[in-house]
Amino acid sequence: MVSGVPTARTLKGLRRATEVFREAGETLALVPTMGALHRGHLALVRLAKRRADRVVVSIFVNPAQFAPHEDFASYPRTFAADVAALGELGVDLVWAPSAQVMYPEGFATAVAPKGPALAGLEDAFRPHFFGGVATVVAKLFLQCLPDIAVFGEKDYQQLKVVTHMARDLDIPVRVIGGRTVREKDGLALSSRNAYLTPEQRAVAPTLYRVLQDCAAAIRRGRPVAETLARGRKAIAEPGFVLDYLEARHAETLAPIKAVKDGPIRLLVAAKIGTTRLIDNVGV
Repeated sequence: MVSGVPTARTLKGLRRATEVFREAGETLALVPTMGALHRGHLALVRLAKRRADRVVVSIFVNPAQFAPHEDFASYPRTFAADVAALGELGVDLVWAPSAQVMYPEGFATAVAPKGPALAGLEDAFRPHFFGGVATVVAKLFLQCLPDIAVFGEKDYQQLKVVTHMARDLDIPVRVIGGRTVREKDGLALSSRNAYLTPEQRAVAPTLYRVLQDCAAAIRRGRPVAETLARGRKAIAEPGFVLDYLEARHAETLAPIKAVKDGPIRLLVAAKIGTTRLIDNVGV
């Protein structure tokens, strides 16, 4: 136990704790995280507390969703501070397995999602990513057996992949999306924002401003393709290297050409320096 919050590190300990909740007839919410918690994560915890009697927060930096060239080794790890913050919110249990517990010797099974996982967005730039996400989230669902699970809308494609995965595998959990939490200037909260230099941080809100401008233009009837072209140029001007700015169907993530093809979600990913940022808004 750290800072008064029970912490399970073994499956036996996790199941013993969650069985107590279920035997009492209490509903259970799971908030999966990789730690380095910020106000966005804590907003998801508050949402979970409103929707269920008990809340479990998992903290696991999942090696399976990082490519060899990505930032697994340097990904921020602030476990003690994370648990202290969760204790202040009254979280009932922290599930903090090691990589050996999650992927024991001989582990040889993986989930290979399709549908939204092959939309040509994050998957085009991180082809390993959603297989790693779907596998670890499926394990978390089966380990914790929650009634609901809460994910942030900032990682919108991930939210859709996880939702479809739970449905397709008949895992009895309701996946809920929590609204993106932003700084006052619009920048979506992210653990990777800590990598930004002061100069990059000043430029970073450009992504959200462009998304808002594009959404407003499309609502006014401007052609989608023309609007996206203008948005891509506006993102590149301050020094971003754009991966994508796309208009997609909000549920399937299929490409759309006009408002009639909607509902529409605008999604963006771009690098400023070495830091890659993502964001999205509805139209």
